[in-house]
Amino acid sequence: MILTVDFFTPITDDPFEFGSIAAANSLSDVYAMGGKPLLAMNVVGFPADLAQDMLADVLNGGYAKAAEAGCLIVGGHTVDDAEPKYGLSVVGVIEPGKQVSNAAAQPGDHLILTKPLGTGIITTGAKQQKVDPNVMKNAVETMATLNRAAAEAMMKIGVNSCTDITGYGLMGHLRGMVRASNVGARIHFNNVPILPGALDLLKQGVVPGGTHRNLQNVSDTARWDADITDEQQILLCDAQTSGGLLISVPGSKLNQLLIELQAEGVPIAAVVGEITNGPAGTIEVVP
Repeated sequence: MILTVDFFTPITDDPFEFGSIAAANSLSDVYAMGGKPLLAMNVVGFPADLAQDMLADVLNGGYAKAAEAGCLIVGGHTVDDAEPKYGLSVVGVIEPGKQVSNAAAQPGDHLILTKPLGTGIITTGAKQQKVDPNVMKNAVETMATLNRAAAEAMMKIGVNSCTDITGYGLMGHLRGMVRASNVGARIHFNNVPILPGALDLLKQGVVPGGTHRNLQNVSDTARWDADITDEQQILLCDAQTSGGLLISVPGSKLNQLLIELQAEGVPIAAVVGEITNGPAGTIEVVP
């Protein structure tokens, strides 16, 4: 059994979209382990003085996304809270011994990322009313996309390790993988997919506070090439909501996995780097 819980405050003005994104994000931990979500319970904080139909829309968004995942919402708990919060506590299953962890990456593995970065910057820009509607729409669609297809593809081919990319950013979650696996890694920035509009907002100074903290937290891990700019460092540390999977796959299976991801309809499968012999726990970032 896989048990997980996640919830957060609204990142979009539309309650249904917020519910969908929060549910997709909560389900990602199960998918990152190669599991199948079965049951979930709503976790809700909601101001008593807000219109109750807004809460209904949030819950409907979560229900629709859980239904898409084949996961049944069986109840939950709601408390009066000054700021809205929503997410799911999820129960998933996987055959014992087949689970994928973030602690088994091997030197020579390739790293595949299945969603673009930049959701933290874009949603922060939306709060500041600086985001083009089409940029926000694209980001919402990305965040609301389940990692189900990517998980099914990696389980069919067989991989060494996986993690989902959320609040700690690409660098933070990769740091967890290389430390747990006692290996190093190399990221090629030019191969990393970035959401349209994210770089423009970054140039305007739009950066989430969590992203700055992520950059500080990887200071003992990252080895930045001299040609990697400050803005590029921030993008790699951007705090994501409902990001993609970062999959560590042996070189002998790389092409098989890329073909399977495409067959499953995963729109992005970018080979962003590789696992190295070390120094263990470090990440080299090159152009």
